[in-house]
Amino acid sequence: MGMTMTQKILAKAAGLSSVQPGQLIEARLNLVLGNDITTPVAITEFEKAGFTQVFDKDRIAIVLDHYTPCKDIKSAQLCKQAREFAHKHSITHFYDVGQVGVEHALIPEKGLAAPGEVIVGADSHTCTYGALGAFSTGIGSTDMAAGMATGLLWLKVPSAIKVTLKGKLQPCVSGKDVILHLIGEIGVDGALYQSLEFAGEGVSSLSMDDRFTISNMAIEAGGKNGIFPVDEKTMEYINGRVGRPCEAFEADPDAVYTREVVIDLDKLEPTVSMPHLPENTKVVSEVAGLHIDQVVIGSCTNGRIQDLREAAAILKGKKVAENVRCIVIPATQEITLQAMKEGLLEIFIASGCAVSAPTCGPCLGGHMGVMAEGERCVSTTNRNFVGRMGHVQSEVILASPAVAAASAVAGCVADPRI
Repeated sequence: MGMTMTQKILAKAAGLSSVQPGQLIEARLNLVLGNDITTPVAITEFEKAGFTQVFDKDRIAIVLDHYTPCKDIKSAQLCKQAREFAHKHSITHFYDVGQVGVEHALIPEKGLAAPGEVIVGADSHTCTYGALGAFSTGIGSTDMAAGMATGLLWLKVPSAIKVTLKGKLQPCVSGKDVILHLIGEIGVDGALYQSLEFAGEGVSSLSMDDRFTISNMAIEAGGKNGIFPVDEKTMEYINGRVGRPCEAFEADPDAVYTREVVIDLDKLEPTVSMPHLPENTKVVSEVAGLHIDQVVIGSCTNGRIQDLREAAAILKGKKVAENVRCIVIPATQEITLQAMKEGLLEIFIASGCAVSAPTCGPCLGGHMGVMAEGERCVSTTNRNFVGRMGHVQSEVILASPAVAAASAVAGCVADPRI
């Protein structure tokens, strides 16, 4: 029986010639990742278990991004604990304020993810790196502790759903619309503990930033991971970033999938996810005109340079509506510098946006955009659960950067094509 991309990667990591869905394996890890919320819990478990050293200081990454720059004493204490652990164990890839970025944008940018690798992180959106043809998935902090100590982790081999993309994205439609459409079609548990494996001629038309966005939200369909085939765009992205050997895997022609979902990119429209689940999707024209109070453009889902360019193209020469607060958060320092060089930050500020240093901030209701009772936000983030961005009676509408920018100008949910 043939294997999928994910199954081939896991077979290699386990030192096996083949694996099958449901099989338990012990996989060698290429990278173990944590942030300022999850790493302190992992450190406590690491020390409680009696571990005194990490398996490889070069294959652990700690990124202080969720509540940083620290918003209060508790977040400062957590960062201090992570900082002291990183220094004690000489962790090579430790990113603090000034060098930090939102982790799932920073890790690929720094060349810490590559095709064929097994990457685990104590954050559910670790599945982002599947855009590069890696197996990457979220784990708990206890597993992170074990991974930091041993470089190994037990995993159950997932079955897979094949997502075939055909056609090409139309103007004002992006990777965010693709993944919201998919989640709307299969539901938030439609890919539960399965690999979402993207294929088809439509893949070649997607930019790397589109692919990062799509893989990032695989978890919102319940997916164990979301993975793309490695092509010229992938190799162009890692060139100059990844200096170590890596191996690209392809699914076997006779690989077995539980189902196939076909998406025609030519027909895809700007799509939003209404409160309070990512599966509650509608094309934007169905809800245009709905009042909003806030817009957030950023996050590990949509804070990359392509996202900022798309938003700036709509905001240029316009003003954010008087009744709307628009917050723009570039995902990394490098992206901030690039946006500065291109004049994007000037466009944002001139239009009335607030521009922030890289942080997860408002995405999880942490800081930099927490909402009050009754407020509604159009956000390029990845979750819109009850209370996700503030008060339990606030609402989050998930959208692409184009829809978010158009909505900021209109003062209501708006179609960027109009």
